Amino acid sequence: LEERYPGIGVGTITIKTSGDRFLNTPIKAIGGKGIFVKEIEEALLRKEIDLAVHSMKDLPTEIPAGLRLLAVPEREDPRDVLVSLANRPLKDLPQGARIGTGSLRRQAQILYHRPDLSVRPMRGNIDTRLRKLERGEVDAIVMAAAGLKRIGRENRISEYLSPEICLSAVAQGALGLEGRDGEPLMDEIAFLHHLPTSLEVEAERGFLRRLGGGCQIPVGARAWASEDRIRLAGVICDVDGSKLFRGEIAGSAKDAEKLGQELAERLLKNGA
Repeated sequence: LEERYPGIGVGTITIKTSGDRFLNTPIKAIGGKGIFVKEIEEALLRKEIDLAVHSMKDLPTEIPAGLRLLAVPEREDPRDVLVSLANRPLKDLPQGARIGTGSLRRQAQILYHRPDLSVRPMRGNIDTRLRKLERGEVDAIVMAAAGLKRIGRENRISEYLSPEICLSAVAQGALGLEGRDGEPLMDEIAFLHHLPTSLEVEAERGFLRRLGGGCQIPVGARAWASEDRIRLAGVICDVDGSKLFRGEIAGSAKDAEKLGQELAERLLKNGA
């Protein structure tokens, strides 16, 4: 913003959310949906800040009254990756290998493809999780590619997990810029908005919205926008990986959210 508008001053305020503070507590026990955004949105509503920057995957599908999503910048790599002690891919991990993740979505999909593995709950920032791996608490961890790349640790990646193996979280790799409704800031940050990413996120969030899901439902979705078309893959799983319902849909980009909801309906009708 300072580069775009010389002379303006932009200050940053770090706000710790419930999800950041209670790293040793399962997300479900803290409160589930919105635990990484609630305190930030409250600061927006109190006018203590003018703009919030969220990881889009943490933003619930229903935004509080008085707030709105102003822009969605171009997303980073949305894939999940495997980081293993022996630098082995998922298929080559030994039977009974311990996999660390705090995501039920990752757990369910990994167990669907490798039911012989043992998934261990793991939270904390990237460095904390890597240290747990190095101490031998687990044999491998699954995390977002974007997080490792952001801190320059992509050299630790043993395997990029294909969407066929582990479909990413809704809006993974994307940021969401949120502000107060009715204020002119939207025009000033419009240059940060990336339409293809916005359409992909809209389709993925439409899928999740129809399911009424949050962090505690093993749901994955990934959209690919190209010109005026969009393709969406979605998955719903049992936590233990015993059942997995997957489907794809494609159509006009202008119907992105509707396509997401339609795919969710299909999977629900199939028994998900």
